[in-house]
Amino acid sequence: MTTVKFFRRDAVSFRGIECDGHTGYGVEGEDIVCAALSSMVQTAVLGVLQVAGVNAEFEKNDAAAYLKMTIPKNITERQRHDSDVILNTLYLGVSDLYSGYSDFIELEVV
Repeated sequence: MTTVKFFRRDAVSFRGIECDGHTGYGVEGEDIVCAALSSMVQTAVLGVLQVAGVNAEFEKNDAAAYLKMTIPKNITERQRHDSDVILNTLYLGVSDLYSGYSDFIELEVV
């Protein structure tokens, strides 16, 4: 099971995300749930880093199926807006995937 945690800054902003573990839906390399989740999360991370231009703290360990990204406090209003849009969209996508595959994804907002 993959645990996905979204860390809230306030009612409308996320300050980060953490994903840990393999979904276990299928065999490694053919797991469509893991592939969908990984694709969404990694695209959002790229969006925050490269489109929003946020110098986020980023940690990734492919072997351990672990990824964590934290948005720093000292970013511009534009960067805050753009990262909010990206992470809120990611949350919607992960929530939708979770609704169909809750046996394989644990979704938390803390």
